[in-house]
Amino acid sequence: MTPHDVDATHFELTGFERIDFERIDFDVIGFDADDTLWQSEDGFRSNELRFVDLVAPYAPEGVDVKSALTAVERKNLHTFGYGVKAFAISMVEAAITITGGAVPTDVIAELVEMARTQLEEPVRLLPHVPEVLAKVAAHHRLVLITKGDLVHQTHKITTSGLAHHFEHLEVVLEKDAETYARLLARFGVEPQRFLMVGNSVRSDILPVMALGGHAVHVPYHLLWELEHVDHDEKFAELSSISELPALLGLE
Repeated sequence: MTPHDVDATHFELTGFERIDFERIDFDVIGFDADDTLWQSEDGFRSNELRFVDLVAPYAPEGVDVKSALTAVERKNLHTFGYGVKAFAISMVEAAITITGGAVPTDVIAELVEMARTQLEEPVRLLPHVPEVLAKVAAHHRLVLITKGDLVHQTHKITTSGLAHHFEHLEVVLEKDAETYARLLARFGVEPQRFLMVGNSVRSDILPVMALGGHAVHVPYHLLWELEHVDHDEKFAELSSISELPALLGLE
């Protein structure tokens, strides 16, 4: 998929036809948070690389340490969920499993400290986010829908300076069609009059489209392996969130 140019009237779907978003009277527009409004995956990617550096010297020859960590994360997903704390538990478990318990305690201590530092990092907004939210909020009801650890996500939301743009702030365990259906019922909006904006096709695009809603994909340059998904759907894709007001006919 590649980004497409936006004009003030139409926007090309990923690949073929065109759709007039201006003519859809959206009651509610939802925004993802991590890697849509602010940086997130950068911290995970940095710590993954550091994990490999720390654990590889104690791993048996031929073991792909990074792939082994991802496998542990996948196994733990339905038990620990998403977020830095779940990642930290998976790093510790993977380090012990990969090395057969040979990993030193000082390495385990550093893995824990890496997670603590990641949790304490300040929110780093992505370019153009505050002005885009202000423009769109002047014409539409906005909601924020993110998944992950409740404490950490709530902290990021409240310290981001963006919370006042949203009527609802939702931290959910999973972003699937069932969750979106429940939230749309709470918001009092029909799927056909709802638009979701996010960076993950798996979590922000396909579940909403499955309900008959609309979605706009704004890719981020990093994507967690477990968010990759194979699909044949066509949907709108922007190269930057700064293009959203034009897509909606607000400029």
